[in-house]
Amino acid sequence: MAIKLSLFSVYLVFFTYYFTEVYSLVEFTNAQCESLDKDFSLFEYCFLKSVNRSYKYVSLKVKLLKVPITKVKVKVALYKRANGYLPFLYNITIDACRFLKAPNTNQIALYFYNLFKDYSNINHTCPFINDLVLDKMSYHSINTKVTKILPFPEGQYMIEMHWIAYDIDRAVTKFYWSLT
Repeated sequence: MAIKLSLFSVYLVFFTYYFTEVYSLVEFTNAQCESLDKDFSLFEYCFLKSVNRSYKYVSLKVKLLKVPITKVKVKVALYKRANGYLPFLYNITIDACRFLKAPNTNQIALYFYNLFKDYSNINHTCPFINDLVLDKMSYHSINTKVTKILPFPEGQYMIEMHWIAYDIDRAVTKFYWSLT
């Protein structure tokens, strides 16, 4: 009888844990890129590619026309959809050149940088002299960073980034994603 009771206890603990575990999934829904100053930068491509039902990735390439670029800021805002996209949780402006020299100074900026660093060529400090590329960033890599490190409620989101060079808004990128 004691063996049956202990097996039942193990069974009950295992299934209670298994059924209460929450699994969230990040899935890209769209990507938009717009160059606001066509004499400064142009997007060669910006797209969301769906390979199959379970694998999607985002790629973009920006051609910089006036290099070297020595003064860059990025305004990052997170929006959640509720009767349109409304501001949610973050709206920060980062001095990109200063941040890339000492990345541990701003934890929120470091969080957003870690989302993109494995897929981009932005791994050096200013000046920027090459085209900027984000290559095949899949949502699988972002899942743990968004759902486990910093959990979000379910819904549809947009990360909007304004790329500001020499205090002039030069480009806007928007990444749309859902969390289920």
